[in-house]
Amino acid sequence: MSGAWVAGVTRARGMLVRRLGIPGARHIAAAGTMEDALRGLGTTPYGRQLNPGTPLPAAQRAVTATLLWHLRVLAGWLPRRGVECLRLLASGFEIANIESHAHRLAGSGEEPPPYALGALATVWGRVARATEPEGLRAALTASPWRDPGGTAASMAVTLRLTAAARIAARIPPAARWSAGRAALLVARERFVHDRPLPAAANGPAVGVLGAAARAPTYRDYRHRLPTSAGWALHGIDDPADLWQAEGRWWRDIEQDGLYMTRRARYDMVPVVGAVAVLSTDAWRTRAVLELAADDAAPPEGFDALV
Repeated sequence: MSGAWVAGVTRARGMLVRRLGIPGARHIAAAGTMEDALRGLGTTPYGRQLNPGTPLPAAQRAVTATLLWHLRVLAGWLPRRGVECLRLLASGFEIANIESHAHRLAGSGEEPPPYALGALATVWGRVARATEPEGLRAALTASPWRDPGGTAASMAVTLRLTAAARIAARIPPAARWSAGRAALLVARERFVHDRPLPAAANGPAVGVLGAAARAPTYRDYRHRLPTSAGWALHGIDDPADLWQAEGRWWRDIEQDGLYMTRRARYDMVPVVGAVAVLSTDAWRTRAVLELAADDAAPPEGFDALV
């Protein structure tokens, strides 16, 4: 046990105290209007970047930016191995930056400012300097992300599956979550959108999901999934119901994460657990903002989030 792990785990556990949580999220969901929801969040850690009148997309992005800030702070308390793991767990932020930059280079319209990744960046500094799509692809190919393909659709899927494969291989406490997430992503691509996986995505998909990645039907896909991934689709007989599985995935990793943080140990396990809990809290907060902004949202809409 090192002093850095003790400090990092203590900090990670402390961050959970001020999270919104289910009771707080329920209160925000019942606010009635977007303005009331924003006021309600003003006294929470998410309120730092929220102001009255903030439109929904900007408010949701502010929530995820707050999560990123917390992860960056946590990284400052961890030893090198902890920072490496945190960088992998936070890779979705770098993927979002890469996708936005790719759209910007392709002239696809206005994109939000990139997330400030700090020490959690893998290759963003080099990618951000790319001035043409070919340069962006070359920067990724020379990095741990490898070649994600040349189209926006290929990049979106391949980067996420590559992240899932890297997490599953290098962070054992998060391997089950990562495999389940990959199973949901592939199922949505292949059996909801009816699109084959991009060629660049086949390697990481097979690495995490095995033979299931090439299954011809959804039924075969579920049957062939390894136990490490199949749990995420349990009871989902129709691809149209995958949205239920995605909400359940978040709830499951939150419960797993809470259990991990309560274990009396000072290593990566409680830190991984805290990241899962904080990430789920941000996901739920984004969702309740959407409910508050939708005048037609049914009162029971919150029940799908808990």
